Amino acid sequence: MSAPERVTEAEAEAIRDAVAGAVLSTPTRLSERLDSDPVAALTLVDSARVAAEEASRLLRESIAGARTAGHSWDSIGRVLGVSKQAAQQRFGSAAAPQSAGSRRVLSPVTAFDEMAELAEAGRHGWHSVDYGTLHHVLEKSDEQWEHRRVVWGTATRAALEAEGWQLIRGNTFPWGYWARPTGAPAEPED
Repeated sequence: MSAPERVTEAEAEAIRDAVAGAVLSTPTRLSERLDSDPVAALTLVDSARVAAEEASRLLRESIAGARTAGHSWDSIGRVLGVSKQAAQQRFGSAAAPQSAGSRRVLSPVTAFDEMAELAEAGRHGWHSVDYGTLHHVLEKSDEQWEHRRVVWGTATRAALEAEGWQLIRGNTFPWGYWARPTGAPAEPED
């Protein structure tokens, strides 16, 4: 794999400014109240806590996405400025769950082949009900399913739900996964 495209210092500064702006602007007029309202200082702490939790979640999800795309722990560690062992210990997840009953695990899959694999499984009545790094947990039904991967923030939840799409788990960063039944009977498996 090639070396990662690094965020420039100007881009890093823009990210920092955006986060600081969000922390100071929510709740409304927080930055204005800091000079005169002692309670605003505690509200700022709570707002910063929410931002830190979200940044941590985005980092974990980004790392899971990099793993799904086939990047090694060594590559991820280099981007984070830590060893591959430190990256894996901090951000590694448990192994993919095992198959059980009307469920099975589709693994290993990457960002490059998972949609084709899900399309094939969907024709046979399998649909994703959960996912993680390099795997999807599939559940069997009597009808065919289609799957969709949507980059976070590019499509509204309401619009997808209006079209019959069901969100698989919560939205994750950088993308979320959706599934919907087609109404056609599942094809037999070979």
